[in-house]
Amino acid sequence: MSFNHFDSKGQAIMVDISAKQPSLRTAIARSTVKMKPATLQMVVDGQLAKGDVLGVARLAGIAAAKKTPDLIPLSHPLALHAVGIDFCWDEAIGAITVDATVRAFERTGVEMEAMVAASVAALTIYDMCKGQDKGITITETLLLFKEGGKSGTYRREA
Repeated sequence: MSFNHFDSKGQAIMVDISAKQPSLRTAIARSTVKMKPATLQMVVDGQLAKGDVLGVARLAGIAAAKKTPDLIPLSHPLALHAVGIDFCWDEAIGAITVDATVRAFERTGVEMEAMVAASVAALTIYDMCKGQDKGITITETLLLFKEGGKSGTYRREA
């Protein structure tokens, strides 16, 4: 038996995934943080007053992935098997790219967990650097890749 996405009053409900078979699900999301090149240099050199910006952002992203159902009302609580947060930066333009990879053997995808992880890691970078640079911008959050489940593989084209 399958349920609709809405109740009798037209209100959204959590989608019924009980009949779906678990499969390995992977998603990679990205957020980009832009700041003054001098601020980025301070992040890389560990010179900001709040400490290890990227280490704290990594922990924040991992914790956020695990809290996704608390933040996105209709998402399912999932047993995540791996969450990774990676950073790369371009000192010339003052940009940090945050990539969040989430993996689970579940009945539904982990795209939202990856998006939340990348977003919160980016917000943590902002928070830890805002005293140095008020003009920091989080420019985008997007899904790069997902695989597993009925819809198969998605890879964002460059």
